Amino acid sequence: MSSHEIIDIPIRDDMIRLGQLLKLASLVDDGVEATELIKNGLVQVNGEIDERRGRQLHDGDTVTVNGETVRITTG
Repeated sequence: MSSHEIIDIPIRDDMIRLGQLLKLASLVDDGVEATELIKNGLVQVNGEIDERRGRQLHDGDTVTVNGETVRITTG
């Protein structure tokens, strides 16, 4: 996968939390790994570092970890 490719991740509800998304998108193996990446400033939401595991993400938001970017899509 190129670093410029954005993968759409569909969600059922209007919102998903950052930690949940990282697991859903298979960017991490578990919640512990998600927490560590977020706490260490290695996760970007919409191009900015976000250290809140409970950050609410909505349709169109992007998350980047280790050069991989995913975008939230609903419906």
